[in-house]
Amino acid sequence: MLGIIGGTSLLFSRLPDLAPRRVDTPYGPAEALCGGFALLMRHQRGLPPHRINFRANMAALAILGVDRLVAIGSAGSLKREIPPGSLAIPQDFLTWGDCPSIHDHAISHVLPALDPALSGSLGKIAPGAHRGCVYAQTKGPRIETMAEVNALARVADLVGMTLASEATLAGELGIPFAALCTVDNYAHGLGGEAPTWEHILEASRAHRDRTGAIVEKIIEVMG
Repeated sequence: MLGIIGGTSLLFSRLPDLAPRRVDTPYGPAEALCGGFALLMRHQRGLPPHRINFRANMAALAILGVDRLVAIGSAGSLKREIPPGSLAIPQDFLTWGDCPSIHDHAISHVLPALDPALSGSLGKIAPGAHRGCVYAQTKGPRIETMAEVNALARVADLVGMTLASEATLAGELGIPFAALCTVDNYAHGLGGEAPTWEHILEASRAHRDRTGAIVEKIIEVMG
């Protein structure tokens, strides 16, 4: 079954009419919208990124039978050639912050990777998306400083607060995973003004029809 994770970029988009379902997991409860596929909104109850129960969310999708997963999320651009309003399909990611794991009591070497086949399908659905990008995850809730942005820009193209956590857990659970990022702002110091939460919400609202159409196409092609 196809699973879709949505975030800020889906807040104002028209979503499919699905039945809500609470799923109890070893890491706490999570809620998903279920039909022929499962849609899970990561910011449940309005939680900011650093308070998301990623383990419960991903375990819930596994319990529901999800065997391929697409995450859609907002990101900031670390490169001027990836302007706000763009779409991007990350090829890899990095994080130096906390990253959740389901392997709490054993050493386990799982290679978390973004699935090439799923990423290729996303590329056909969104042919104008930037490909081959590296996503850097920070912890939040604050936006990165200019010094952090300058450092991250040397090794990555996008910055956000969720993808590494979700991709790592998907790898541990054996669920093929790919991501589509809506680029909603330049990272701090690259644009004319410092990014704010209001800027991100404005971008989500402005591109709601495009994002909703992409979700419908993902369901049609990959469901």
